Amino acid sequence: MQYRQFLTDAVRASLQYEAPGGWIPAAPPACIRLHSGYPAPALVPVDHLARTMADVLERERDLPLQYLGSPSAARLRGCIEHLMSGRGIDVSHDATLVTSGSAEAIDLISRTCLDSASVVVVESPTYMEALETFHNYTDQVLCIPVDGQGLRTDLFEHLLVHRQSRQLPLPKLLYTIPSFHNPTGITLSLERRNHLLQLARRFRFLIVEDDAYGELYFEKRPTTLKELDLEGNVLYLGSLSKVIAPGLRIGWVTGPSTLISTFDRFKKDLGHPLVEAVVARYLALGDWNQRMTHLRGAYRRRRDVLQGALAQYMPGDVTWVNPEGGYFTWLHVPGVNTLSMLPRALAAGVSYVAGEHFCVNPKDGAQNLRLSFSYVDEEDLVRGVQLLSDVIRATRSADGSAASGRL
Repeated sequence: MQYRQFLTDAVRASLQYEAPGGWIPAAPPACIRLHSGYPAPALVPVDHLARTMADVLERERDLPLQYLGSPSAARLRGCIEHLMSGRGIDVSHDATLVTSGSAEAIDLISRTCLDSASVVVVESPTYMEALETFHNYTDQVLCIPVDGQGLRTDLFEHLLVHRQSRQLPLPKLLYTIPSFHNPTGITLSLERRNHLLQLARRFRFLIVEDDAYGELYFEKRPTTLKELDLEGNVLYLGSLSKVIAPGLRIGWVTGPSTLISTFDRFKKDLGHPLVEAVVARYLALGDWNQRMTHLRGAYRRRRDVLQGALAQYMPGDVTWVNPEGGYFTWLHVPGVNTLSMLPRALAAGVSYVAGEHFCVNPKDGAQNLRLSFSYVDEEDLVRGVQLLSDVIRATRSADGSAASGRL
């Protein structure tokens, strides 16, 4: 039987793209995992969460284990809105839906707003799992490059004007990671944030602001797009994956109540009452500001160690971003196809994510790679960079394509 006949046209179209998780390198056990965008194991509050779970079950007995959840779980949304108020976001005119990580929020937005005729705009490069989701609903995904100040809003404006003048469909959504961008680590300038909001008002599209790393600033807290949004054009995505633990699967989307209620209608997962109860009580009883200060200091030190190692060991023409927060930095390796180089790196004992996975047009990222400084310890960061620099030199030597001079 030809089982593909049972699939919808949209699903069959999406199967042309890389399968979810195809970007994850098959790292050997002893490999230094510079590809892993995970919290440092020592910074996951395992003991605190264990005590909190025991306390919740003792106090609320079976309620957190039932479909409808418990009083603690019901308080989670209020706890999240309190966190957002600390980011300068006024939630009094918006609604919030708790989701299974920000990944479910992206899927809900896509499921309710997109069809095969819809146009989505993303940064180039962008978060690969968002690309995977958008491609499940439309193949009309357009990209705008980033530079040292983030999304090129001038080029985006040119695109919008061009499409409008030619009576081409305008985008429904712009998906952006303005603060400590994944994968580049770049932060969108305030001037461009304001320009982006002006464009949203003028051309009537929604901005999906993914702020998964926004709390992890090393110097100054960036102003969120949602904080600047006065007309309800921004859907704000938040997550506790990077600041507590990804396995909790607690994310959220905040935006105009009409949209949020529609997302809720199509959210068939009833949620995770036990985890939501535990997280709500953890947030209520813990010192959030103290934890954030600790995390920022720890990840800032890791960032500095990585930057120092790159400066010491990388070939002179390799360039990279010095991020102001988050987990990642982005390397440009002239003359080297980083996807082709990956097996050699894994054999040498270091992993990364090849740049092609982050781009609508894979060739745009062919000479780039993403490194994460969040997961491994400082000693392994240095050793990983040493190994990677040796691999780059060996690859160039083998290919006869060594480059010279810093770009």
